[in-house]
Amino acid sequence: MLEKGLCFQAETPVMWDVDFKTAIAQAEVADKEVAGAFHYLRFGVEDGDRDYVVIATTRPELLPACVAVLAHPDDERYKPLFGKNAVTPLFKVPVPIMPDPQADPEKGTGIVMVCTFGDQTDVEWWRTFNLPLRQVVGRDGCLVPVTFGEPGWESRDPDAANEVYGKIQGLYVRKAQRVIAEIAEAADGVVDRPREEIAHTVRFFEKGDRPLELIPTRQWYTRIMDKKEALIEQGRKIEWHPAFMGSRYTSWVEGLNQDWCLSRQRFFGVPVPVWYKLDEHGEVLYDEPILPSRDRLPVDPLDDVPDGYTEAQRDVPGGFTGDPDVLDTWATSSLTPQIATRWVEDKERHGRLFPMDIRPQSHEIIRTWAFYTIVKAYLHENQIPWKNVVISGWVLDPDRKKMSKSQGNVVTPEPIVDQFGADCVRYWAARARLGVDTAYDEQIFKVGKRLCTKLFNASKFVIGRFGDVDPARLDAAAVTAETDRAVIEELRPLIERATAALEAFDYAQAFSLIEDFFWRTFCDNFLELAKPRTYEEELTEGRLSALAALRLVHRAVVRMLAPFLPFLCEEIWHWCYHEDAGMSASVHQSPWPALDEFAAIPAPAAAHTYAVALAVIEAVRKAKAEANLSIKAPVQRVTVLGPRAALDALEPALDDVRRMLSIESVDVQEGEPAAEPVAVDTELGGS
Repeated sequence: MLEKGLCFQAETPVMWDVDFKTAIAQAEVADKEVAGAFHYLRFGVEDGDRDYVVIATTRPELLPACVAVLAHPDDERYKPLFGKNAVTPLFKVPVPIMPDPQADPEKGTGIVMVCTFGDQTDVEWWRTFNLPLRQVVGRDGCLVPVTFGEPGWESRDPDAANEVYGKIQGLYVRKAQRVIAEIAEAADGVVDRPREEIAHTVRFFEKGDRPLELIPTRQWYTRIMDKKEALIEQGRKIEWHPAFMGSRYTSWVEGLNQDWCLSRQRFFGVPVPVWYKLDEHGEVLYDEPILPSRDRLPVDPLDDVPDGYTEAQRDVPGGFTGDPDVLDTWATSSLTPQIATRWVEDKERHGRLFPMDIRPQSHEIIRTWAFYTIVKAYLHENQIPWKNVVISGWVLDPDRKKMSKSQGNVVTPEPIVDQFGADCVRYWAARARLGVDTAYDEQIFKVGKRLCTKLFNASKFVIGRFGDVDPARLDAAAVTAETDRAVIEELRPLIERATAALEAFDYAQAFSLIEDFFWRTFCDNFLELAKPRTYEEELTEGRLSALAALRLVHRAVVRMLAPFLPFLCEEIWHWCYHEDAGMSASVHQSPWPALDEFAAIPAPAAAHTYAVALAVIEAVRKAKAEANLSIKAPVQRVTVLGPRAALDALEPALDDVRRMLSIESVDVQEGEPAAEPVAVDTELGGS
């Protein structure tokens, strides 16, 4: 990036964490609402038609750093003052009064003091108006020594200014704020009115405990401010899942107000691989960096020596010094696709694999990991890093708070895996929808356990029914019963919908569809409908059809559940299907179910055979439940009333329904039912 002119070094105000004592990039900033107050202070006016103006400030400790006073150019209250000087209270420093459209007439009193530096707007004004630098906050967050009356620190009353400043020098800014407020309240004609308590937004390092300060320091930057439109366009080339997360990326890029601060003042990290020449006085010549050749990388300039120098010349006049900084963690995390594709070591491999297909990550690091990865791919190769971004939510604790190590509310997976099993933990995770926060809930693990148990038992039963029959006989051609064909007709749209959901990265929706089919269609109904035929002693056509259909549907269901319950499905697969033609020894390497597998099985003669049969089944089950009877309790008579088309659809499945529910006789009557598709009257045994 240096060779391309994409990086530069500058000594400018940068967001600084006073605890970590390092520069912070915009992407690492977290806005927090904190308690504060507006302090209404009287600034004197020189050569004006009034004695003072009142300025509301939340940072009175920065009064000694005031370099200008600004108001909106259309604000009639302050128009007569433009071009004159204000005089700061307590420190008696003359500062210009100037117009600027960024000054908000509705905020505070409509006139604002510019300090070096209270916020990013101060930085912009400082640059725009070429204002002097009066830095009073040090890198540790405490007020540094200054002397009023010296060049750059002019005052109408230096002695009084130094006396006041001496009381806050060396204090941390928040304590200095309290002290200066007390001094102002005790002085005559400084405070205009009682302070106004407010809650306002303050910037913090996302891992820090105290507010950030703006401190002028020398840092490395990557140019991105001139590439905002290009970076937005790169984001549009990527598919975001859910789609609205792409808007978050766009909004972040649109809100950028500074180049990427690339360097950090930390002990650990990837070293900035640069040395600098020292002049004859030992001063660092920052405009004469010494860069290593590519074949020397990586280097640590604090340990390694540049070509043409010896270790004895380190940090001595006429010699060299190493850059003490390390790179922002995202400078290398942003290269994870290129590192994985080995873009330096194997360019041919990189060309095959880049851009990658998918980046899975959480939503709060769209502004960091996703953004910087897109930045680096664009800067290095004018490419997108991946075609899809899949954005997850957070895991929430029982109090609906984000789980995080810093808050101490994390539950690690190991004990949950020990208690419920890995598949049950994966069940919980797979139910989490993209972009939506998910609560940690042990009830969900228990539901997953129930599903695993049911799948295990149902698989044992199904395979036990057809296990002694030659698999070659249990193919699609053997499925001749209308009931079996009707159930397979229900499987077809499941395959289509689940496949479409997975291709759209909506795995939670796919899982929901598959799980619902397994419970309701396969276990609750098809197993029970087919069961009586599977117990027939002879291998009749009806029994063969039931066994073949059970095998084909079960094999498809196991493959569809495999991404979500991988261990159990792999185990079940090895019970029966690992040697099937067209399949693999592992369920995870076997093909996903496709409609072609069932193409040889005709659709049922009536499209709604399963729906009508299900209506009868549910009505009879309800009658037994209301009578507090077992599902196996005999039923004396069932009367089905419906239109001829519904009765014709029911007819081929009627014997399976009768045997399933222990119904002695079924009376079908043509007519207009009170319910769709048929009305069912159940006469229980003994009534």
